[in-house]
Amino acid sequence: MVTAFLSLGSNLSPQTHMPAAARVLASRFPGARFSPLYRSSAVGFDGPDFLNAAAAVETELSPEALAALLHGIEHELGRRRDGPRFSDRSIDIDLVLYGDLVQGGDGLIELPRPELRDAVHVLQPIIDLAPELRDPATGDLLSHLLGGLSNSVLERVELPEWRLLSC
Repeated sequence: MVTAFLSLGSNLSPQTHMPAAARVLASRFPGARFSPLYRSSAVGFDGPDFLNAAAAVETELSPEALAALLHGIEHELGRRRDGPRFSDRSIDIDLVLYGDLVQGGDGLIELPRPELRDAVHVLQPIIDLAPELRDPATGDLLSHLLGGLSNSVLERVELPEWRLLSC
């Protein structure tokens, strides 16, 4: 079993889509853990704010099989992929870390996902789940990476349904 860290985000009815995604993940990965929710601005386009969180799941799936499963969950929850890359979305579930695996290029899933190092909305929720976690590519503590980001303040959001799911 490998611990994988996922980034979740939604800016279309996020109060509905984020808990729905967490419920599906929890049903497929018993013992899944979820970070608190955070509000962040849309990145790369003008749109409503996102709600973001992270999940830690134990899996025997390969990174590629896990990513395919996550795309399937996104599809189940109404995610459309026919628009621009940076656009509104019902749900986005990305594989960010897969144990200590480092890989990339040539059609492979890049791990760790690059947003781990430069996106507060990805980094902070993972730190909430695993404060002592290190970037497998550099060995840096994730909490040290957070200190180097200029936009390192997120607004924590409380949703009653999420409180039942998060750590």
